[in-house]
Amino acid sequence: MPVTIKDIAKAAGVSHTTVSRSLNGNSLIPEKTAAYIRSLAEEMGYLPSAAARGLKTNRSRVLGVIVSRIDNPYFGEVVQGIEDALKDTGYSIFVASSNHDCSQEKSIVQAFGEHRVDGVIIGSLYFSREHSNSLTKYGIPIVVINNQSPRNYDHSIAHDDVFGAQEITHHLIQLGHTRIAYIGNDHAGRINRDRIRGFQKTMEDAGISIDPELMIGTTGSTIDHGIEGMKTLLSLPRLPSAIFCFNDLMAIGALKVMQQEGIDVPGQVSLAGFDNISYSAYTTPALTTFDQPKRLIGSEAARMLLDLINRGQGPDGNNKHPTRLIRGQLLIRESTAAHHP
Repeated sequence: MPVTIKDIAKAAGVSHTTVSRSLNGNSLIPEKTAAYIRSLAEEMGYLPSAAARGLKTNRSRVLGVIVSRIDNPYFGEVVQGIEDALKDTGYSIFVASSNHDCSQEKSIVQAFGEHRVDGVIIGSLYFSREHSNSLTKYGIPIVVINNQSPRNYDHSIAHDDVFGAQEITHHLIQLGHTRIAYIGNDHAGRINRDRIRGFQKTMEDAGISIDPELMIGTTGSTIDHGIEGMKTLLSLPRLPSAIFCFNDLMAIGALKVMQQEGIDVPGQVSLAGFDNISYSAYTTPALTTFDQPKRLIGSEAARMLLDLINRGQGPDGNNKHPTRLIRGQLLIRESTAAHHP
């Protein structure tokens, strides 16, 4: 059984009111008495009740975080960034995975409401407007990260995916590649569209036409989807000389297929991913990718949410934040090389 205030009061020979006041720093209790009681509480293994404290302050000191999949290393780094920002704030987090399941979303929203979380960060690419409205009805402020529909939310942190795609495509063109494929995630909404837009604009600016057969769409962004997209490219009469994948996981899947087929990367085909997950530096060859500053995105989302909780408005005096757009940088590794026709 957990140690209670009454247990401490009995051991100290004082009232439970005296113990409570001592633990809460009430100036009515002499410091010598308060210090003794705090020491005794620690010795007995007493832990204060967050739920009871929340009843007094009307705050749980807990934030909810919703991600698409916990097993995706991208979200692991985002969550680490959130925790970095919450250090020494007294806040902790509940993390839940929606798995792109509408019924799971509903259960998460209900659980967060029942636990009276002070705010929610939605890191899932897809999250129904109906369920986010439910959070709002509970009076819970929301910040979204890289959501496919950030315009539906007043407070969001997003990565500049158009810029990132332009940087990768420009790098491949500089290496002499003109027959470049794109393996994307059709279910990623705005993010996929922005990466395609950056790719297409850079190709157009360079005067290079895009073969429609090389624009491959899949239904997700896992390693298996990268394998699927690469097999589609292998079924074409002629391989591209370079491939740009929606993310690193898909690039890892494409790399696996090419290695199984004896295709030299980057000797025959250059390959680039996106996000710079930790695995990307340890493939053979190491992946060229675009480093999306995931921990920064997470920490900025946490700071924005704390600002909403503490102020109820933005630091500029408005009750809305503009979407904050963050840019990463190109990381050139071993999987891309000059094209030799």
